[in-house]
Amino acid sequence: MCADAERASIDQPGHPEKPILVSPQQVPRRRADTLPGRVALIHALAHIEFNAINLALDAAHRFAGMPPAYYADWLRVADEEATHFDLLNAHLAVLGHAYGDFPAHNGLWDMALKTAHDPLVRMALVPRVLEARGLDATPLIVDKLKAANDMRMVEILGMIERDEIGHVAIGSHWYGWLCEARGLEPDVTFRQLLVDYDAPPLKPPFNLAARRAAGFSEPELDWLGTL
Repeated sequence: MCADAERASIDQPGHPEKPILVSPQQVPRRRADTLPGRVALIHALAHIEFNAINLALDAAHRFAGMPPAYYADWLRVADEEATHFDLLNAHLAVLGHAYGDFPAHNGLWDMALKTAHDPLVRMALVPRVLEARGLDATPLIVDKLKAANDMRMVEILGMIERDEIGHVAIGSHWYGWLCEARGLEPDVTFRQLLVDYDAPPLKPPFNLAARRAAGFSEPELDWLGTL
């Protein structure tokens, strides 16, 4: 794609009438030890994957002038996120529900708008913060689902985690590529972007093995250990 390719501005992606979007504080509790709580949790995960489709497509659409491999990477990510959404929605159907049955929040897309001006900022704060937080949360969610004996969801989350490690790795790769192209030191720049854009706080426990596989450097992992 040529650097001066036209890009139409997209403030909001297309979405169905439901779920109703509310503030994060209004989203229902997601305790997995009850069936309603487990369904709400699965619905929340489906909503994350739905947003992730839009985020991946937006990364491919919005930023002109990147190498062809960049666009191929993010289109592949979008396809895999769609598969994740289908798996979760199918499991919701088994439990008597569907996507849209519960309210949801739009925090992921809000970050897309905050990072719409620069692919370096997007790669830093969406794959390497928001999606990486998902990697951190997965072992805790899996433990709750095992306790609830929902082994199909455990299986689905295993597939999702495998792919999400790859997605964060793609973000790490292009973040590093952009830092090198601009003569920036990646670790220092990343920490400064967290401050500059008021990114969601990084909180332990961290899934260090998954983050390492997703392209986080050893100095970064050591720094996370100090938080």
